Amino acid sequence: MKLAIARQRYNPFGGAERFVGGALTALSQHGQVDVTLLTRAWDEAAPTSTERHVEIVNPVYNRLPFGRVNRDRSFAKAVGDIIRSGRFDLVQAHERIPGCHIFRAGDGIHAAWLRHRQATLPKISGWWQTLDPYHAYTVEAERAMLLHTNLRAVICNSRMVADEVRQEYGVAEEKLHVIYNGVDLQRYSRQNLISNRQRIRSEFAISQDAPLILYVGSGYQRKGVALLLDAMKCDELRRTGAHLAIIGADKHLDRYKRLAERHQIADHVVFAGPQHDVAGWYGAADVFALPTQYDPCPNAALEALASGLPTLTSPTCGVAELITAPLAGAVVSPQDPAAMATALATLLEGALSQTHPGAAQEAARACVAHLSWETMSQQLQGLYAALAAR
Repeated sequence: MKLAIARQRYNPFGGAERFVGGALTALSQHGQVDVTLLTRAWDEAAPTSTERHVEIVNPVYNRLPFGRVNRDRSFAKAVGDIIRSGRFDLVQAHERIPGCHIFRAGDGIHAAWLRHRQATLPKISGWWQTLDPYHAYTVEAERAMLLHTNLRAVICNSRMVADEVRQEYGVAEEKLHVIYNGVDLQRYSRQNLISNRQRIRSEFAISQDAPLILYVGSGYQRKGVALLLDAMKCDELRRTGAHLAIIGADKHLDRYKRLAERHQIADHVVFAGPQHDVAGWYGAADVFALPTQYDPCPNAALEALASGLPTLTSPTCGVAELITAPLAGAVVSPQDPAAMATALATLLEGALSQTHPGAAQEAARACVAHLSWETMSQQLQGLYAALAAR
């Protein structure tokens, strides 16, 4: 079976790209699916790269006016032409491309994200969001794709996303397939990563005995870094002596550093920036925090749980539905720093418990123990086979 996967942009540090790379590798190893990646650019030096078919689809577009809109529209049109050529049995889009056979909603539903975002924006910013041509185009393309007669399936990486697709656009339940992201359960295990603890803490001047909360993610505003810093200044969390390590890029990094200074917690916060490999940090930390405004199913949280880190997240994060045991994590509104501080203090207590050593780590790991890459590959192959037969 000839399958094409369309992903416009590639960032080797991105969660969606790690999914694409891992899925391509897993599917190609079975030999029953001939996979071609349709993309503007692919970095073969990236950690997830193995030999595979890559077709560069990089149409010229006008940067002015509305460069992002023109870029996305031109890529969608070029991939649409490929779909209509009939060269592939199935075309799976990771972008909003009307006419695709399968849409993987790895970034969630844009209309739902805008709704969540609108609720937290200042009035003037909310007004501008409604006029932003990029958001208008993306929602229009999303609607056209999800209501297109070609659409056979939507791959949702959480039940939360599946519910949003149905509620926002009325897509039939039989087209919605919840397939969680796969996790490399061998690589992301406490036993394999704990050896990094001393090295990383020494490198970043974090005491070996200090409780350490880890955040991983780019785009600090959406993922709640400011609110996490607000939680760090709360007395309940301060009393634990906890440190916070922030991994990832943001164009307003200096703004967050100044916020940590204003809160008088700068000596307990490490801004480590983007890392080529974050795995070692999971071994160095005790608890993971991602108080995001909206995240369909972030790989960083899945990797943290697999690494035995009790995880705090928000109700608008797909990983929340996987956290079923109190020791394994907590689900707290990102708009409530005090509640976040209480939850993090409790998670640290469980993670560092001398009475029940390892219990919290085992509970965290159990949340994702069923989400191996092999399981995800089998689910995807089953879906492709069913769609091809149909």
